[in-house]
Amino acid sequence: MTDSTTPDRGGKRERLTASAGDLLHRQGVAATTLTQVAQAADVPPGNVYYYFKTKDDLVRAVIDARAEQVRALLDTLRTQPGPAVRLKALARQWAEMRDLVARYGCPFGTLATELDRRDDGLDLEAAKPIALILDWAEAQFRELGRSDPRELAVTLFSGIQGAALLANALRDPDLMAGQVAHLERWIDSVA
Repeated sequence: MTDSTTPDRGGKRERLTASAGDLLHRQGVAATTLTQVAQAADVPPGNVYYYFKTKDDLVRAVIDARAEQVRALLDTLRTQPGPAVRLKALARQWAEMRDLVARYGCPFGTLATELDRRDDGLDLEAAKPIALILDWAEAQFRELGRSDPRELAVTLFSGIQGAALLANALRDPDLMAGQVAHLERWIDSVA
């Protein structure tokens, strides 16, 4: 038996998680099978169970990976010169993936919405990436000296998620880009 630090094991687990994340976003949790994930990750189907005992364990790994992606993104935004610039850079992330959002929805919002129908803990875990974004945005608005930073963070993320929903429903990537531009102007107005 090898430990989890060996490159081969870590590589397979990471490939399975990444492939699952892509398939869950494109197909949804219910429609995605472990066999599909294994095929997409180029891992023998039987090996999936070595890394993930259940499909729910794999979904948890995807949620954790997305939370790590959010943390990494937010860390890169810290290099921006001020909180308003950082907030606008965050919103632009959705404009940059507008084609994907228009086709499949926001990767965070769609997973949270789908898992919200459950009552087994995954529904609450799915909110991790969103909570990280809200907390970070709240800190940015607080740094701007606003007395209502949480409300502003919620307004910002609601605008992003609403635009993602509309862009997806109407299959219109330009709608996502236009709403992000609107949110950038709104950030300037509250800064």
